[in-house]
Amino acid sequence: MKLNYKKTFLVGMAFLSISAFWQLYDAVIPLILKETFHMGDTLSGMIMSLDNVLAVFMLPLFGKLSDNVSTPLGKRTPFILFGTVCAVVLMNLLPVFEHKMLLVPFVILLGLLLLSMGTYRSPAVALMPDVTPKPLRSKGNAIINLMGALGGVFTLLVNSMLIGKQADGRPDYQPLFIAVSALMLVALVILLVFVKENKQAAEAAAINKKLDEGQPAMQVAAATGALPKEVRTSLILILASVFFWFMGYNAVTTSFTKYVSVRWGYDLADASKCLMVGTVAAVLSYLPVGQLSSRIGRKRTIQIGVAMLALGFVAAGFFPTFSVGVYVVFAVVGISWAMINVNSYPMVVEISKNADVGKYTGYYYTFSMSAQIITPILSGFLLEHVGYSTLMPYAAVMVAISFVTISLTRHGDSVPQLPKDKLEAFADPD
Repeated sequence: MKLNYKKTFLVGMAFLSISAFWQLYDAVIPLILKETFHMGDTLSGMIMSLDNVLAVFMLPLFGKLSDNVSTPLGKRTPFILFGTVCAVVLMNLLPVFEHKMLLVPFVILLGLLLLSMGTYRSPAVALMPDVTPKPLRSKGNAIINLMGALGGVFTLLVNSMLIGKQADGRPDYQPLFIAVSALMLVALVILLVFVKENKQAAEAAAINKKLDEGQPAMQVAAATGALPKEVRTSLILILASVFFWFMGYNAVTTSFTKYVSVRWGYDLADASKCLMVGTVAAVLSYLPVGQLSSRIGRKRTIQIGVAMLALGFVAAGFFPTFSVGVYVVFAVVGISWAMINVNSYPMVVEISKNADVGKYTGYYYTFSMSAQIITPILSGFLLEHVGYSTLMPYAAVMVAISFVTISLTRHGDSVPQLPKDKLEAFADPD
């Protein structure tokens, strides 16, 4: 069984579009709130957290809604079409209100934009497992993550090239919004033209049905519509693992620039270089990690990644000052995160039936987004009242807890398919 890489890259256009938008949102909106509207950090932070708060409610809702839709375009594509078009229109109105310095209309429009993005994120992510046989979903998720990284890189490039000046000397962000929205429309058109969701989903469903015939627990789930107790327990443990490793990882990514300044006396540029090293290492690891998990299984790959991530945070905490070794540590962190991220979502949807992948996608985002709401507050309290030396131990402990919970799971893994004879062992890998 081989992954259709071309098809998966095309399916990944939806995630490329989403990632390009969020890279722009996270980079530009805080600057507009601070520099144009002179908003304080607390109020600005509250507005910037709205996307995570909305995600906790919207992503499960629209994931489930898309499960129950049947159209000539498929279950997920109509949501992707509607959400993308609405987002493109709204995001290009934002700079208009920014130019005129109209705060209330700007914030209202921003809220509508976040709602638009929330309508299609879960359906877009659920499209990959819909059209991909279960054993190949880790590889497929690696491709999806790679496409998301490419979308983010596109936005970073236009951020560095297309910022102009308004008549009053303020930055003109309109070209950035035009460029990113154009990419989103191009990605949408490619998806609509080349991804035939109904046909591809039916092909994958037929393969998955045959695979589930050899798993009694999944046969019971398919027949009754309810998960057996042991499968439900595994699902809860996987989701708890997602929560705890996001609690650790997001605490570091959220506060690292401040940590570098307070603990080591270095500036934003040095912190950004560390985070970039981690990001590049993760991107370069996506495809090899997908291959590795197809050989040793998702669970074991995640366990290795979680152990490496916890040790990486422990090691980072021992550096008394900034040095070259920090780059090495963050390269390990990036690779570790890739090992976790590529396999965790497929473990969740492995437990789902073909008809409710969107609902399980919503479960995944509920736990990951909840962690990203809670951990900046909890870790921030420790930073403020105990000290910045708590950041890395806090992250390591949270990640270590996830090692325990993921180790207790018994379902959701991909079983490596052994070659039928010795000659097959020398065949090209999937």
